[in-house]
Amino acid sequence: MTDAMVETYHRHHLDALVCIGGGGTHKNAYRLMQKGLNIITIPKSIDNDLAKTDNTLGFDTALGIATDAIDRLHSTAHSHHRIILVELMGYNAGWLGLGAGIAGGADVILISEIPYDAAIVAEAITERSRGGKRFSIVAVSEGAMTVEDAATHQDLLKAKQEAKAKSENYTEDPRLAEFMTYQAGKTIRLSQQLEKLTGLESRVTILGYVQRGGTPSAMDRLLATELGSHTAMLLAQGESGVMVARKGQKIVPVPLKEVVAKRRTVPLDHLWLETARRVNTCLGD
Repeated sequence: MTDAMVETYHRHHLDALVCIGGGGTHKNAYRLMQKGLNIITIPKSIDNDLAKTDNTLGFDTALGIATDAIDRLHSTAHSHHRIILVELMGYNAGWLGLGAGIAGGADVILISEIPYDAAIVAEAITERSRGGKRFSIVAVSEGAMTVEDAATHQDLLKAKQEAKAKSENYTEDPRLAEFMTYQAGKTIRLSQQLEKLTGLESRVTILGYVQRGGTPSAMDRLLATELGSHTAMLLAQGESGVMVARKGQKIVPVPLKEVVAKRRTVPLDHLWLETARRVNTCLGD
């Protein structure tokens, strides 16, 4: 596909190519840049996980949709005295689950950066019940794992890296694929565990791709205009090989090679995590 795009680029006598997307888009854009194409990228991902930028296009909109969903689930959780688990997108980074969980008033937030213990989650919910609060909302990032599963995942990834380093003809380890398939059902398993441990009915809502659609928020529209207009300016100046990033109150070009194959995850000392703990939100640890 890369070669076909290069051929198309030259056949149409293009001056530059603007690529808009997430991690995969940036990897392909970098390959095209290495083949001599003038490339500028714009970060777009609801996961907000691209390196070297404070915000990605789509994150604010998805955050609003996820928060609204948690708000709506409060009514059912409260009226039926249930535990409601809502699974949110964000496999490798917990920005969406953490942000929506805090904004939506979730009682438990589980993200990929902090492996959780189901017993600790159950105790937090039971404590709420003892205090007269007969329901709980649990926001679960799709990449959240138990302490045991997180350790297994790291072992499998390490084995994969070592095998790839030893052989140019590396074939995918079926154990990793099996593990990822197993992880797909983790929120349902957690729901069943919490029912047994707390004695409360538990239900699961998986938002899925509904988080990726809808009308863009005002903040995303502003960000798109900022990034797009700055991209046009850079193109006019003959700039290429960069991603246009939001840094504080500035839009800056970042060398594409500094972005590729890197991921922006939630730092364990981030203000959002500190805030969640201050308002007594359980993070599973």
